[in-house]
Amino acid sequence: MKNNYELKYLKLLAKEFPTVQEVSTELINLTAILNIPKGTEHFLSDIHGEYDTFNHFLKNGSGVTRGKLDIIFPDLKAEEKDRLAFFIYYPKQMLRKYENLMEKEEYLVFIRRQLLNLVEISKYMSQKYTKSKVRKSLPKAFSYIIQELMFEKSTIADKSQYYNAIIDAIFKTNRQRKFIIEISYFIQRLTIDRLHIVGDIFDRGPSAHLVMNKMIKYHSVDIEWGNHDILWMGAACGSKLAICNVLRNSARYNTLDTLEDGYGINLLPFARYASKHYQDDECKIFMPKNSTIKPDVDKELLVAKMHKAAAILQFKLEGLVFKRNPNFKLDDRRLLDKINYDKGTIKIAGVTYPLLDSYFPTIDPLDPYKLTKEEEDLLAQLKNAFLNNDLLQLHIEFLFQNGHIYLRYNNNLLFHGCIPLNEDGSFSKIKVDHKYYSGRELFKVLETKLRISYLHRNNKKSNNNNDYFIFLWQGENSPVFGKKAMKTFERYFIEDKNSHYEETNNYFLLRENETILKNIYEEFKIDYNKSKIINGHVPSDISVGDKPILADGRIYAIDGGMSKQYAAKIMIGGYTLVIDSYKIFLISHERFTTLEEIIDNEKDIISLNQSEEVNIDREYLYDTDKGIKLQEEIDDLYKLLDAYRNGVIKEYFSQKKSHYKK
Repeated sequence: MKNNYELKYLKLLAKEFPTVQEVSTELINLTAILNIPKGTEHFLSDIHGEYDTFNHFLKNGSGVTRGKLDIIFPDLKAEEKDRLAFFIYYPKQMLRKYENLMEKEEYLVFIRRQLLNLVEISKYMSQKYTKSKVRKSLPKAFSYIIQELMFEKSTIADKSQYYNAIIDAIFKTNRQRKFIIEISYFIQRLTIDRLHIVGDIFDRGPSAHLVMNKMIKYHSVDIEWGNHDILWMGAACGSKLAICNVLRNSARYNTLDTLEDGYGINLLPFARYASKHYQDDECKIFMPKNSTIKPDVDKELLVAKMHKAAAILQFKLEGLVFKRNPNFKLDDRRLLDKINYDKGTIKIAGVTYPLLDSYFPTIDPLDPYKLTKEEEDLLAQLKNAFLNNDLLQLHIEFLFQNGHIYLRYNNNLLFHGCIPLNEDGSFSKIKVDHKYYSGRELFKVLETKLRISYLHRNNKKSNNNNDYFIFLWQGENSPVFGKKAMKTFERYFIEDKNSHYEETNNYFLLRENETILKNIYEEFKIDYNKSKIINGHVPSDISVGDKPILADGRIYAIDGGMSKQYAAKIMIGGYTLVIDSYKIFLISHERFTTLEEIIDNEKDIISLNQSEEVNIDREYLYDTDKGIKLQEEIDDLYKLLDAYRNGVIKEYFSQKKSHYKK
């Protein structure tokens, strides 16, 4: 006898599958789907606003696409396969390039060959998907035509005429250009089944807004929030301290255009404030770092003034936020009251340092954290601008809907930074609302705080949950920060580099210890023999001996320094971790130069080195999280089938009767 709740559920399910025939058909369909190979997952981390690089990785499948061409076309020359690959990545640009290089007849023969090859690639790439999923991925304008070409064999005599007639018709109607573009995008779509962004979309690079636009349109993506993402999320939720940090970072890397042009946020009031108070200040230590921006002395000086203004406002607000949150244990980062304003020195941890810059026209030495009326009004304006910016709010909504501090996906554990540990390897405890949390529960409660803050971002009352964005940005036991202190003030104002050192969390020192790692695996409910920990945050360069693969392949640290800001220190230009049904492999990329250069040379930036781990048994959909959900649906449908056959629930024949009446 079924309980009442189960019976109610089965009656609801019966509305969707009202007959035994429909239940049986769905059961056959779902069972078949469970036994197809799992889709290919790509993991990227620390994009930092580098849209062109990020976009290229998606277009070329991080090199996977080019590798498939070696399998599909073993007899083609390497340069022909390179050219074909670029037709997949950048069809519009490649069509334009060869149209300008060739005579018309030669060009038509050439692109007909490319078109036929693209059809063959589509056939190969669609093999691991159901026909239903392939159909849903097809461009509407050419859905029928592509299906006909993919599912017919051009080599069979009685079908070759039909096949060629379709190709001829594409050219006679002058649709070959549009067709090549759409089938190239279709191939891109099939290459990556699921995209995981393991944190840090924002800051450093110039085009985080374009990265977000791309992800919103992407077919399947999740985000594990990085510390820089959380900072922008806090700013969009109205945290004035987060806003000041965003402004400071943007000025530091000369990417204020992201705010002004990308999001349309009016920074003129802030620029006026900075120009007014630092009019005669050379702001030498605040000159922007971004060497990729065309030099403009006047603009750089204005940016430097805005940079300093944002930093001082930030330090003032830190004093207020840290004071009202003693559980953050950040009181030692309240530094403005440690300055001797007459002597131009500061005393930190018992050591007195001379300041590189002691011009502080907006600070009252007797009350250094006090905001002036002008500053309060300015911050209110900025808060209003961030809260009411439609595009920024759309992007942050997407981050909340598709993101988490950590994610367990297909039995792997994904997070950006670290799992806070004590020196003995035990999980660090943090007090949140009068209760201590550690490990997995700490991740959960901190994420809840952010989500509550987001839901109440427009409330007029003070939203102290906003302060948790700041804790996650720079707190000692923040799982996304991963250090014991953020030395922003010292890096600006103190020459002694010993004072700049930021000690990392014990996680980075202890994560390869077998006992501690097993505790982490157990805490987050993952399999020590099969699962992987995948995180970013700390750049590593495999080309100079760094080890992104740790603990006998149980940890993948995949921040490969994609940001151009790392170009002087890191030779490579990012990693992609790929997990398909056969294997796991880490790809290290050459640094992306310009789109024009790589298209001109038709030379990709894939794979300086690869590390590969082959699965003993090929993985199928039933091995995945999606497979588990499908199996639950199958189990429920069998219960419904049983209920129909035992007379507990009656079949609905109303649709059939109305059909016969017609």
